[in-house]
Amino acid sequence: MNSEIKMSVSSMTRTNENKAVYVLFTDEGKSAEFCLPECELIKNSGFSEEDIAQLKDYVQNEQDAIYEIAKKVNPMKAFLGK
Repeated sequence: MNSEIKMSVSSMTRTNENKAVYVLFTDEGKSAEFCLPECELIKNSGFSEEDIAQLKDYVQNEQDAIYEIAKKVNPMKAFLGK
């Protein structure tokens, strides 16, 4: 895995009355998306099983920090590119 993996975090969303945050990791054409709070892998394109295990561990261990990032995401500003 490259040491410069990029992580994107969605704003807090609702799915079936539950709050959810989506975390996307990208690295040189590879991508993996997880959904919190379950830390469920939604999709993977190119990452190895070992990479996915490491990313999942990261998401599980850093949930509090990820939620703090999600709280600060403004979907309209992101949509408008600001």
